[in-house]
Amino acid sequence: MLEYPDDLKYLDTHEYVRLDGEIATIGISAFAVDQLGDIVFLELPHVSDAVNLGEGFGTIESVKAVEDLKSPVSGTVIEINEAMVESPELIAEDPYGEGWLLKVRVDNPDDELVDTLSSAEYRTHVEGED
Repeated sequence: MLEYPDDLKYLDTHEYVRLDGEIATIGISAFAVDQLGDIVFLELPHVSDAVNLGEGFGTIESVKAVEDLKSPVSGTVIEINEAMVESPELIAEDPYGEGWLLKVRVDNPDDELVDTLSSAEYRTHVEGED
């Protein structure tokens, strides 16, 4: 059974966000990793780039598909996980820990997570899909 940590919020497009003050750590869920299969390429924005809530910030490519990554927050990229860009297959080993994708300084931390799902809501969402 796939895990969906309770301290995260999720998008229905399978990204997650962990908000710590005004810093958001963004990645993709174990479900997304499972669906993608072998991840072979990752394209992320640069440090100091802006990301916008609900808009694409990069792509992730597997042997099966290329998917756009959607931002769960608006803000400025302060760090990207270079290790995942260099070796994207490692995301599958620890998507919620070492496999994070980017960190963003959030514009309005109190207003950003209104459209996200809790881990229970996300589990219902993905386990109800075909």
